[in-house]
Amino acid sequence: MEILLYAGGILFMLVGLGLSIGLHEIGHLLPAKLFGVRVGQYMIGFGPRMWSRRIGETEYGFKLLPLGGFISMSGMYPASKNAGPARGIFRSLVQDARSANDETIAAGEEDRVFYKLPVWKRVIVMLGGPFMNLLLALLIFTVLASGIGLQQGTTTIASVTECVLPAGSTQDECAADDPESPAAEAGIKPGDVLVSIDGTPVSTFADATAIVQQAPGEMLDVVVRRDGVEQTLEITPISAERTLTDASGRPLLDDAGDPIVKEVGFVGMGAQMGYVPQPLIVGPEMAIDNVGRVASLIVTLPVRLWDIGASLVTGTERDPNGPLSVVGVGRLAGEVAATDAPILNRFAGLLNLLGALNIALFVFNLIPLLPLDGGHIVVALWEGVKRAWARLFRRPPPAPVDATKLVPLTVVVAVLLIGMGALLLLADVFNPVSILQ
Repeated sequence: MEILLYAGGILFMLVGLGLSIGLHEIGHLLPAKLFGVRVGQYMIGFGPRMWSRRIGETEYGFKLLPLGGFISMSGMYPASKNAGPARGIFRSLVQDARSANDETIAAGEEDRVFYKLPVWKRVIVMLGGPFMNLLLALLIFTVLASGIGLQQGTTTIASVTECVLPAGSTQDECAADDPESPAAEAGIKPGDVLVSIDGTPVSTFADATAIVQQAPGEMLDVVVRRDGVEQTLEITPISAERTLTDASGRPLLDDAGDPIVKEVGFVGMGAQMGYVPQPLIVGPEMAIDNVGRVASLIVTLPVRLWDIGASLVTGTERDPNGPLSVVGVGRLAGEVAATDAPILNRFAGLLNLLGALNIALFVFNLIPLLPLDGGHIVVALWEGVKRAWARLFRRPPPAPVDATKLVPLTVVVAVLLIGMGALLLLADVFNPVSILQ
């Protein structure tokens, strides 16, 4: 059964990845067709063609390796002029790119080409792909946060501490001279549901904790629901050193990474964890937080890849927050699906992974280097700058930017991306990141 669940998690992520890639390419396809550009192909995957069907002027299909996708737009670059045989490897690459580009321009449809679009339309076409990934991530995180909810302490009491133990104490049993906890003294019992504290309604355990922590030494009226009946209890928090936690019960850390300990009001009760639906704004906030994390990862990518290479050779533990290949993401999805946890927890974990994957696709594709979408956006913007400069000084419009001249650089970037993918693939096979460690 565990193997089937593991395989199911991998399948979920593969389907999600395929959907993410497909939507990314639709984000390019729709505005391109809207602006009149001839689109010859819409393909998911690379390598040999597995299946395709032509609808109108566009061939839609799937290829063998589901590691990406593409659409073939007519005239990504200006048509080349007749030239003799190229000498040198870089000139050959440029000429090959120009020849391939020329083949996309159909006779009689020379005006339905990408490079002739206004700059703003080209930017929209290239932004369309990453935007679809961002939109899908926003939808996923909103469903996760507001539809399912985030796992937090609920208002249902799970445990009541019998006595007050010093912060950081290893003592696990109450001694005869240990003072009784305020919660036990007040008569709070596991299963009680907190309704209000000091006249303030509470909807989460975090709400209750905030009130208690601000009132050491003050008597508070606590309304609880027990067996369907509400009753009022009196509780007086004591002042105690406690580690501050977030809404999910995780310790808050200072700049040095150490738990934050503070004198606060303490009563000695713990909450039952559950999924608490959040306001609609929380989903976008989660997406923005993930964008920041991925952007930070990309900025430090060379160092992180070096560390991954070193860990692959030495066998040391990898940074769990580092980059992963498709294999690594699939393994994590399998582990999440096979964990001994409620189905809702596992489904929420898989959704979180898929949302994070789409944020990674969004940010990574905006890197301003060809062949990524960000590189095409930079080329379009550069042409816009040149045109604006010419208008400013009343000069003739400049010729369209010929991005085929950047093919050697594009090849270098592509080789580096392939190398990065190979390194991550090896690391995820032989020294994987695991949630079970």
